[in-house]
Amino acid sequence: MIEAKRRLLERFKHGERFQPTTLQTTPEERAKKRLPDGQNLTKGFPILDLGVRPELTPENWTLRIWGEVENPIELSWADFKNLPRSRQETDFHCVTTWSKFQVPWGGVRFSDLAALVMPTDKAHFVIQHGGEGYTTNTPLGEMMDNDVLIADEMILDLNGDRTDWISIPRERGGPVRTIVPKLYAWKGSKFLIGLHFAEYDEPGFWEVRGYHNHADPWRNERRGGDW
Repeated sequence: MIEAKRRLLERFKHGERFQPTTLQTTPEERAKKRLPDGQNLTKGFPILDLGVRPELTPENWTLRIWGEVENPIELSWADFKNLPRSRQETDFHCVTTWSKFQVPWGGVRFSDLAALVMPTDKAHFVIQHGGEGYTTNTPLGEMMDNDVLIADEMILDLNGDRTDWISIPRERGGPVRTIVPKLYAWKGSKFLIGLHFAEYDEPGFWEVRGYHNHADPWRNERRGGDW
C-alpha cells in the first residue's frame, strides 16, 4: 500500500487537482480567517439529516469501492478496522451557517483507501453514497488531501460536556461517515456505504437541488453557480 500511495500522491503533486479547474481557497487563506464569513461558532453540535437513518451496524455494514479503479473491493467491518488508522482534530462547517472548531475524528484516510483500489487515469471524481440514498460529488484531487477521513469514531463535545472516543452514533451519521474539512459538511456523506470513482462529474442530492457544486466555505459557495 505504501508504494501505491506514493505513486498516487505523485500524480496529484504534479497538478491534477480539479477537473475542471476551480479557484480553491489556499491553506494560507484558511489559516488567516479560521471562521468563514457568514458562519457562527457553536459550542453544541446540531444534528441535520434527510430524516432517514438506515439501520447500519458492524454486522451488516459494508463499504463498496468501484468504478475507474484497478482493484474494486467491498470491505466488511473487520476489513475496514484492519486498515491503517488515523486520528485528527479539524474544524467543521455546516452550510446552515454554524461552525464547530476542533472536532476529533478517527478512521481511515481516504488516500489510503484510494491506494488500496488504485484509481485509473480516467478517475477524476469521487461520488459518495450513503445508506439512505444520499449522494455527493467531489473532485478526486481534493479527496486526496491528507485530512479527508472515512471516520468511524469521534469525541463529542456538547457545550463543554466532552466524551472519550466513541463510535460515531447513528444520529450523527454512523457507523461510518466522510469528513472533508475544507468544504461545507454536506460534501461528506453520513451512513457511508459506497465510493464510486468516476470519469465525469455526477452532481449529488443537494447539488441537483441548487446547492453549489464545489462548496468552499471561505468563498461562500452555498447555492448556485458551478466550478
